[in-house]
This record gives sequence, C-alpha cells and structure tokens, in this order.
Amino acid sequence: MLKLRVLLSGATGFVGGKVLRSLDAFNVNVMGRSKPELVNSDNFFQSEINSSTDYSNALNSVDIVIHSAARVHVMNDKVSDPLAEFRSVNTAGTLNLARQASAAGVRRFIFVSSIKVSGESTLTDQPFQHSDQPKPEDAYGISKYEAEQGLRKIAAETGMEVVIIRPTLVYGPGVKANFLSLINLVRKRIPLPLGAIHNKRSLVAIDNLVDLIITCIDHPNAANETFLVSDDDDVSTTELLKRIGVAFGITPFLIPVPRWALTLPASIIGKKAVVDRLYGSLQVDIAYTKERLNWTPPVTMSQQLTKIAASFNSK
Repeated sequence: MLKLRVLLSGATGFVGGKVLRSLDAFNVNVMGRSKPELVNSDNFFQSEINSSTDYSNALNSVDIVIHSAARVHVMNDKVSDPLAEFRSVNTAGTLNLARQASAAGVRRFIFVSSIKVSGESTLTDQPFQHSDQPKPEDAYGISKYEAEQGLRKIAAETGMEVVIIRPTLVYGPGVKANFLSLINLVRKRIPLPLGAIHNKRSLVAIDNLVDLIITCIDHPNAANETFLVSDDDDVSTTELLKRIGVAFGITPFLIPVPRWALTLPASIIGKKAVVDRLYGSLQVDIAYTKERLNWTPPVTMSQQLTKIAASFNSK
C-alpha cells in the first residue's frame, strides 16, 4: 500500500517541528523559510506564506496538507497595523495555499487554528464548545477566524476536505513565552502572590496536540469538522504552579493574595492584562473531539511536565 504524501508547513516551529518528527508513516514534503535538519533537500521547498506565493512544486503528488505555519500571537506587537500583518499571513496566505492545494488534487487540508477564534475567556465551568459562535477579540484571533471561514468556503466549492483544530495554550519541551516564564519563576523559588487563584484553564500538551493532528490525517470522521483540543484536565493557575514544582522537585513559594491586591498596582504600571490572564478562566470541552474521533489525549499533564523538566536537566 502506497504511503500518503503529506505537505507540512511551519516545520521549524514549536508545533510543526514536533509534527515533523511524528510523520514516519508518511512521505513528507516540507515548505518554509528554512530547511529543518531532519528533511532531505529534495523534499524541502523554500517559500513564504502570503497571497502571491506559487506552491505548485511543493504540492506535487501531495494527498494531505498540514498547515501549522502562522504569524504567531505576540504581546505588545509594535507594528502599526497588527490586523493587516496577521491577515497577510494567517488569512490570505492560508487561503492562497488552500486554493492551490484543491487545484492540485489534495484530498484534505488540516489547519492548525487557535482557541482565540472562540474567544479570550470563559466563565468558570462554562467551557467553549466546538459548536459555539466564534468571538475572536484580537487581531491574531480575527485573522485565524477569517481563514477558517475561507477554508470552509473552499471546501464547499471544491470538495477538498478541511479539518480545523483549535488548540488551547500548547506546552512541552522547548516551550517559550508565558509558560516558560512560569517555569523559571518556580525554578528560581521566587515568592509568588499566586497561592489563592481558583480559576480553571485548559492547556494542551504538545504530544497530545500532535497526536490529534496525526489522527486527523486519515480519520474518516475528521472531514470538514472543527475540533477543540486540550489535555482534558483543567487546572487553576495555583494548581499549575504546584504541578510544575512537582515535575522539577521544587515546592513553589506561593502566597495567598486576593486578586484586588494585585489589580490596582498592576493597573498603575500597565500590567492589568497580565493579572487578568493569571486569574481568568479559559476552558474548552473536548467531548465532541473524543467522541467523533474515538480519541483521548495519550499524555497526562504530569507526564508532559516531567518531559519539560527532563529537557532542562539535560542542558
């Protein structure tokens, strides 16, 4: 039986790199700005994600596209028009690739979107559902939502199957940004006024997200569906810090401080949004994902945090 040929974008990124290392059962083409070390030059296609790039060479004989490349969400974006910048890559670039993919005979287009399409926060124990009306608030989320809308239109017009995956915050070895900051705070044993937070947040281990992406390559029930994904183990910020501590063999120094005591000083220095994220909830219900695909997250949060700790210890 011939192997399916997969085209992967974003293979040098945090998610795409892990996907690449999990595609042994498939023939793989990779496209992006730079060639990953694991990829043979004959299977690498240097390209930008935008509205004008010709992807025909990369798409030759491809059955499945996994599109994980994106202009990623960044805090304190300094560009004059962030929405235009996000749209250029995440919307126009994605739809250009999808149109060319459908014309080249690609069977299925898997789009790694974002939970930011659903919204920025939830009330505790009222998680986002896969069928909820999207409510993106920032430029990144809007650009991803517009890409989703365009992909569904292309699927309806051409018959190419589209799979949309909306991950929550992704963590694992090599994680950066806010999650890395939390890890470093715990490792340095810095006293943290975060010992009495009772929110709930859904996170997704990189191993679980990649397993779902691989499942969606050829699962018949994935066609033209939207899937939310998490570890199915929601935690408060306080509990997350404690679990990070367990993984690193450290007892975090957590001081129970009420939210109001942090909000005022944070507002004065322009950091209220940071407090809101630490105390706010963002939950997703993945029951539909599990039922539709007969899938469960293969890795627990504790197992993934242990892998992160091991990666630090090996440096």
